[in-house]
Amino acid sequence: MPDGTTSSRPSDTLLAFDFGTKRIGIAIGNSLTASARPLETLAGERNAVRFERIGALIAAWQPAALVVGLPCNDDGTPHEMTARCRRFANQLKGRFNLPTILVDERYTSAAASSALDEEGIHGRKQKALLDQYAAQQILQAYFDEPAAGMSV
Repeated sequence: MPDGTTSSRPSDTLLAFDFGTKRIGIAIGNSLTASARPLETLAGERNAVRFERIGALIAAWQPAALVVGLPCNDDGTPHEMTARCRRFANQLKGRFNLPTILVDERYTSAAASSALDEEGIHGRKQKALLDQYAAQQILQAYFDEPAAGMSV
């Protein structure tokens, strides 16, 4: 990551993504405080529109790195979405020239749903927020155990 002396990017901001074919949840976090928060959900857009919005978020927040959740089966083996998420992570790295890190996202949707329940948001009302809360869980998992992340 940049140390701040050779780059205009602050070294403490990261963006995280919970990639899905219908929605992409996005969270933002600060590595100095090791805290993450939900940011937004991109829904139903074409890839060009999604990447345009992601580019705008990157321009606004100037993250030092991007974190992408990597889905796997419960036993850690890959499934269909694993390859799609790797492709998405590679596209982010290629388009935005930022360090991109993959983080195991098993159980993040369940944790996100529990967090929303605790905030009094239940059932169908969770749908619009679930992906960005899952992205928050992904980023928090990275802050809690950075060595578990894999560079793209």
